Amino acid sequence: MSIFHNAREALQDTAHIWRDEMRQVVRDEGVLIFFILVPLIYPLLYSWIYNNEVVREVPVAVVDQSHSSLSRQFIRQCDATPDVHVAYYAADLDEARSLVSRQIVKGIYLIPSDFDRNINRLQQATVSVYCDMSLMLTYKAIYQTARLVTLEMGSEIAARLGQHYTKREEVVSAKPIDYAEVAIYNPTGGYGTFILPAVLILIIQQTLVLGIGLSAGTAREENRYRQLIPISRHYRGMFRIVSGKALAYFMIYAVMTAYLLLVVPYMFNFTAIGRWQDIAIFILPYLLACIFFGMVVSCLIRYRENVMLLVVFLSVPLLFLTGVSWPQSSIPGFWQGISWLFPSTFGVRGFIRINEMGATVSDVLPEYQILWIHTLVYFFLACLVYRYQIYLARQNARQRLDKMKETESAE
Repeated sequence: MSIFHNAREALQDTAHIWRDEMRQVVRDEGVLIFFILVPLIYPLLYSWIYNNEVVREVPVAVVDQSHSSLSRQFIRQCDATPDVHVAYYAADLDEARSLVSRQIVKGIYLIPSDFDRNINRLQQATVSVYCDMSLMLTYKAIYQTARLVTLEMGSEIAARLGQHYTKREEVVSAKPIDYAEVAIYNPTGGYGTFILPAVLILIIQQTLVLGIGLSAGTAREENRYRQLIPISRHYRGMFRIVSGKALAYFMIYAVMTAYLLLVVPYMFNFTAIGRWQDIAIFILPYLLACIFFGMVVSCLIRYRENVMLLVVFLSVPLLFLTGVSWPQSSIPGFWQGISWLFPSTFGVRGFIRINEMGATVSDVLPEYQILWIHTLVYFFLACLVYRYQIYLARQNARQRLDKMKETESAE
């Protein structure tokens, strides 16, 4: 009977702590913003910004020193592509550089005066491409357009100079080996499909840490732990406290995570070929690991503002450490070791493979197992730090009680 009584008592205490934490979340406007409003609005903002997926009609300036039919053909073919728009014809390179410096155009095509003459002499001709490297997407559009046009023109010129007897011979000579370009996992080649899954996973971790840290900072500023834990009979075990609070966060973020990972990609037609069952199974340990990680971090937060500074500072480095925007093999070993401390590292890698590559949980088993290890490690760390908080609260309560007794005896 004592075992059942203790289990019933533990469940009642956990439910009471869960109710208190849910009430605290609803009452604290700052926590409510990070738990509800930011996950609702932030992904929509990112998705709207990246909804075009690729940059089109990048303005360029042309410096045509050849003024020949071949140079005009090169300009027309570049302008006919969807990626580049010939916006200006500059008299010389200095004028074109002035246009780039004023951000009127993003690149320059310089066709030298010997362009047509070299081709007719069966010599190699060159076209110089100057790109604004401040934005890689525009650089890619300008450079690849020039490269594709020069290859196509080169094949046509080679076919004409080959003195073939039939049209078929010219086609085969221009392209002796044909190929079909098929983009896998990101068919549109879009930046939104590339970066959004990582951002969505990172939003879950960062908003959880923000909300939990903000709540802990508020409690510490209001001295709530020192008053509530020793007095209330429900706050008498670290496992009950951690479980009750984690249950409140989990219930909120189970809904928010479904919205982030299933609804948002569907609304904006981003690539999402993973099964929802695999996503749900994989996200479960990630969500728990983020919750317990946030609870551990919250014990280091003394003031509400500190957690905002910490999370904002770490957001961009954490995105780089996932290996999405920079190859994982090129990240130094020390920083790869640092990345193992954060659940987002393995959450991003696993989710991208499931959502964009159609992988199953068994295909991302290493990431899945590491997330469960994170869950267990951060759970026990949360229990330890909350136990220390309980110890400090009781010490402060005893000190206040001793002072009250000394005051009464003095009177």
